[in-house]
Amino acid sequence: MKISESGLDLIKAFESCMRAIGGGRFKAYLDPVNVLTIGWGHTNHHPPQFGAEVVWTQKQCDDALVRDIAIFEDVIHRRVKVLLAQHQFDALVSFAYNVGEGNLAKSSLLRKVNARDFDGAAREFHNWTRAGGRVLPGLVRRRASESLMFQGIIDRNYDGKPDAPVARRLDPPPPPPPSPAPEAVTTTGAGAAVAVGIQQGWPPGLIVMLIAAAVAALVIYKIWKGRQ
Repeated sequence: MKISESGLDLIKAFESCMRAIGGGRFKAYLDPVNVLTIGWGHTNHHPPQFGAEVVWTQKQCDDALVRDIAIFEDVIHRRVKVLLAQHQFDALVSFAYNVGEGNLAKSSLLRKVNARDFDGAAREFHNWTRAGGRVLPGLVRRRASESLMFQGIIDRNYDGKPDAPVARRLDPPPPPPPSPAPEAVTTTGAGAAVAVGIQQGWPPGLIVMLIAAAVAALVIYKIWKGRQ
């Protein structure tokens, strides 16, 4: 599974491509907790390494984002032990991209995902809004948007609120499989009884009677259904 365009758009909306200096170039900067950062939230936690005075082109920023996203897609593949819907995967990649693999690994959010407590996991996003010991409004909004995405609720402007008037699920649950028709149940049951009879060595006459009874029941059912 790879991140979708919706998941990538969420990450870009919150990471931004900051410190533009014109001409499609971007300078490195310190984030709110003094981590040296450039482009779409790229840091020296992953290659390529960079210094405080470096300037990147838009292409360098975009290429680093592609590499970083692949790293955190792999984190979710390794850490999550249950099947995910696309919107759940997208939200978790965004979360891991922001907080790092170590924080994801020890989080109650991951534990609840792996326990298939998806409602509980959706609430856990809101517990990760602090950086440097203080609550940051940007993180409050990001966690709310990630939680909505995890639940499959649309929030296109990433304000942390469901889109008006009523949010809809991105991936509706599949319909339940249809119940077998009565004639299928009848013929299946008769077949099973005949198989058991042959295995157990029942008299041939009894087996013939079972088959005849099944056929008669099927004929009666079809006559009845034709009159409805």
